[in-house]
Amino acid sequence: MLPSRAQAEELLREAETCNPGPWGNHSRTAAHCAEKIARECPGMDADKAYILGLLHDIGRKFGARHLGHVSDGYSYMMSLGFDEAAQICLTHSFNNQSVDEYIGKFDTTEEELNMIQNTLKTAIMDDYDRLIQLCDSLAGAEGVLDIEERMEDVKRRYGSYPQEKWDSNLGLKEYFEEKTGRNIYEVVEKDSFRPE
Repeated sequence: MLPSRAQAEELLREAETCNPGPWGNHSRTAAHCAEKIARECPGMDADKAYILGLLHDIGRKFGARHLGHVSDGYSYMMSLGFDEAAQICLTHSFNNQSVDEYIGKFDTTEEELNMIQNTLKTAIMDDYDRLIQLCDSLAGAEGVLDIEERMEDVKRRYGSYPQEKWDSNLGLKEYFEEKTGRNIYEVVEKDSFRPE
């Protein structure tokens, strides 16, 4: 189950009052990219993609956590009955369904980490999971970024970037370019889109 578009926008606005920061506009950019790409992919729902993009980082509502934002987002969305959004909160950081590729601090409790690992193992990922993983790698707080520049920025900030995840992100870009039949940067209006 998913919230409506208006509910999702309200959830994000309310979350930003709890923990203001650039993550809100990053989420808006991811939502924009997801909607634009889904609109050009046969069988995908652009509204659903937008909502999932908007809520993928909603766990940041609960403070400045690294891996913890994944479990916070999952638990929060499940508590509201939004299981599809909950899965995206979990899968957006793990292209290959393994916590080994997480970039950032492991700041979870043992119970939270076990929940993430066990839920990842049983998650059946589809094109919405893959789409939000791609859009997370394209989305900056100021607008759409070149995927390789964004990964280089993350590598600079955290000191490393797993090659498997790097290759996976480039593979996702190619996958959706094949599905849309267009350059992804054109689809998502890289040169003109700015979040409001």
